[in-house]
Order: sequence, then structure tokens, then C-alpha cells
Amino acid sequence: MMNPAEFANIAKAENDFWWYRGMRHIMFGLLDPIAAQKKFGRVLEAGCGTGHFAQALAHRYHWPMFPLDLGWEGLQYGKGLGIARLTQGDIQALPYSGEAFDALVSMDVIVHMPSGEESNPMREFHRVLKPGGLLVLRASALDILRSHHSKFAMERQRFTRSRLIHLAEATGFKVLRCTYANSLLMPVALVKFRVIEPLFGGEPQSGVRPVAPWLDKLLFAPLKAESKLLLAGINLPVGQSLILLAERR
Repeated sequence: MMNPAEFANIAKAENDFWWYRGMRHIMFGLLDPIAAQKKFGRVLEAGCGTGHFAQALAHRYHWPMFPLDLGWEGLQYGKGLGIARLTQGDIQALPYSGEAFDALVSMDVIVHMPSGEESNPMREFHRVLKPGGLLVLRASALDILRSHHSKFAMERQRFTRSRLIHLAEATGFKVLRCTYANSLLMPVALVKFRVIEPLFGGEPQSGVRPVAPWLDKLLFAPLKAESKLLLAGINLPVGQSLILLAERR
């Protein structure tokens, strides 16, 4: 489970903060072609946090979203946004019948599972998806990128592309695409996380904090550029996040 204290930071930032805007841009770039070709009925977001992204998906694609999260701290913000069908529940024991959903979205959730237990939610994702149902999964990438923010958010593990693909295939999914993302800013991240943070020390703290408008715009630009590469079908070879698209066998 994510640190409950982080929900307040997310709720303040996820509409306008460069990382959230940029990652939405990337996700929409990957999902737009799929949504144009196939209609989805019920769509579950497993680990929805505040429900903000579920709301964005509903607005963009008119998908009936079912947002679920274990932490009431996040769901209360979603309630304030007027998001429908918010449910408190555990991704390791989803409160839905088998084959209940046409698609399932899970953003940066399995990284909060203890190492060795990540297959538990993946089996549940497989169970509640219809045959041929779409899984859209994002996870933090590469142990070398663990940071003060990772520790504050109570992130327990990060993934490589090969490990994430193996996890999906071992739990019954056919992988359609798996790519790194947030790649162009990786050199900056490495300097910050492997040089500056160890040098100056300090306690774990949230990285979700407002920055100057000019810096926000500067940091958003590489993510916007990546979305064009991904839309063109180019898989990025390394990055701070991993995005997996898979189909339930």
C-alpha cells in the first residue's frame, strides 16, 4: 500500500504538475488508437488513488469506469470530485466476479507489493477480465532509480522490461507491447537520485511538489516528445517507467 500521506500531495498536483500531464499525454497516445478500434464496456482501474485518472479516461473515451483503491485517503478526494462507482478494495482480492470487465487499468500499483507477491494482483487482474480483455499496466522501472520519493511513497520494488513481460505471461496474458517511458529525462534522474541525494542525505520525502512555471514547462516537453515516438510504434529501450499492454488469454 502507498504511504497515505502521499494522497494529499497527489490530489493537489495531478491536474497540473508536469509529470502527471506528461504521463497522461503518453498514456493517451498509446490508448487513442486502441479506443478508436474497439469499444469497451466496463473498465476497472485497480489502484485508482484519487480517481483522477479514471475520470480522465471516462471523459476522453466515454468508458464506464469502476475505480477501486485500498486507501480511503485517496478515495475521499475522488468522492469530492464527484466520481461515480468508487470502491474500497484490495487488488489481491478484487470484489468482482470473474470475467466482469472488458479492460483493466493499473497505474504504478504493483510496485507497492512486497517482492515475490506481485503475481497475486496479476492473477486477480486475469480473473476479472473477459477473454481478450485489455490490460494496461504501468510500473516504476529499474532499481538504480530508487529515490527519496520511492521510499516516501513506500514503493517496494521496481521492474525491468523482461521481468514485467515474464510476470504478465506467467499469469496468463499475451503481451501486445511493453516499452519504457519517461526516458529522455533519465540522465537528470540519475544525477539527482545517485549523486545529489546520496551526497546531501536527508529523509525520504515526496517528489510531488510544485516547481516554477518555466521549469514545469521544460520538464513536460520531453514527455510530450516521447508520446509522439510511442505513437509512431517506437519502443523506448530504457526509462523511468514501464508501460505494458496485454490481452487476457
